[in-house]
Amino acid sequence: MALSDRLEKIETEKARASGVKASLVPEKQRKGSANVAGTWGQMKRQVRDALMEELGTKLYAKTKADELKLVVSENLEAALKRAGIVLAASQRPKFVAELTADLLGYGPLEELLAQGDITEIMCNGYNDIYIEKSGKLIHSDVSFTDEAHLRQVIEKIVATVGRRIDESSPMVDARLLDGSRVNAMLPPVAVDSPVLTIRRFPAKPFTIADLVRLGAVTEEAGNFLQAAVLGKLNMVVSGGTGTGKTTLLNILGDFVPPDERIITIEDAAEIRLSQPHVVRMEARPANIEGAGHIGIRELVRNALRMRPDRIIVGEVRGGEALDMLQAMNTGHEGSLTTIHSNSPRDALTRLDTMVMMAGYDLPVRAIRQQVAAALDVVIQIQRFGDGSRRITHISEIQGMEGDIITLQDIFRYSFAEGGSASATSSGLLKPTGLRPKIIEKLQDKGIEVPARLFRPRIEPPSGGTSSRLVNATNGKRSR
Repeated sequence: MALSDRLEKIETEKARASGVKASLVPEKQRKGSANVAGTWGQMKRQVRDALMEELGTKLYAKTKADELKLVVSENLEAALKRAGIVLAASQRPKFVAELTADLLGYGPLEELLAQGDITEIMCNGYNDIYIEKSGKLIHSDVSFTDEAHLRQVIEKIVATVGRRIDESSPMVDARLLDGSRVNAMLPPVAVDSPVLTIRRFPAKPFTIADLVRLGAVTEEAGNFLQAAVLGKLNMVVSGGTGTGKTTLLNILGDFVPPDERIITIEDAAEIRLSQPHVVRMEARPANIEGAGHIGIRELVRNALRMRPDRIIVGEVRGGEALDMLQAMNTGHEGSLTTIHSNSPRDALTRLDTMVMMAGYDLPVRAIRQQVAAALDVVIQIQRFGDGSRRITHISEIQGMEGDIITLQDIFRYSFAEGGSASATSSGLLKPTGLRPKIIEKLQDKGIEVPARLFRPRIEPPSGGTSSRLVNATNGKRSR
């Protein structure tokens, strides 16, 4: 059956069921625009379904967008004519582009993904989509055709990374080809509608100089962090959801010298490093029979057999915290990870809890001794009321006093009036004036850190990018 005949049959059957004329647009409106309430989505859905059924594999054999547009254009005229739909010449390019996005890409999300300033896309329903720009939530005017259309896009995203999502496994973490993080949920877990959340990362990864320019960190603190990575200090990046932990982890990871072997371990691969010797590992969920699950903990254990110089764990959230600490304590210095918490002290408390989740009956003091021996620095990053993300603490773990891990702030954010909740908050990450003990570790590695980095400063920096960062290969300073 030809495509045009198939479309006519679909419309005739719908008209017979509803008792109305088989046409998307009333006779008196046919000479005008086809973009009448409800008709645009109906047209796209019917033409899309008919194209997929009629052309089948021929359609998906066209892997390039231009070739697919040509196929859609060649079949569009007959389909519209038979359906009795009048489509203005000015609307044809938009109609073909949206059909192409539905068939080859991610439908209406293509328009949002093409905008580099959008950092998050949140689909609460097929017609209820929010975006984040400059840290602010905005309701978008784009929408899917219906709930089935949203679900189709979710399944397409999930399939590209070998994951699955259905009623038996209604939640999934995945990623787009550009590295964007994806979380999707289906009913019955998502009560009202399928839910899709996409967290995007910049096409060009941020550098420490970008953070200095944006005010997220000072030049002095940036120099110290770079020296800490070069000196193989074990560090944890702490912060809440959406504060920029993964972005900062990428920046820290890029300080690792290119002659070292790096192994990254994540739930969904997001870390993108520029070094030539990087091995990326990703956790795997259970299959439909409930078998085959490989978690972060198993990957950390396996990484120890792969001769790593550095191990970078995207996030610790369970028993893998114990394996990560043991790796840091057994010769894998300079390892990095992130953790969800609201302060450096809370990060250490959460580590206590997660080590207990490993299933071993360890005394609390033994756990804290392990943490104090493994970690050197905790970096706290926070999202402010105006949407900006800034480092608020760089703290040194000094050891144990009794049963308590001692922390000392090396740099601490000084809040202006209004605090972090203020939409106009402005402050400065200042040195506390205390010389950290870990300077001795850095000196043992041949990394010289000027004392001026830790001197308190009254006036804020004038801004601009950092031009005196530690050289990432030999620890010397460059101008």
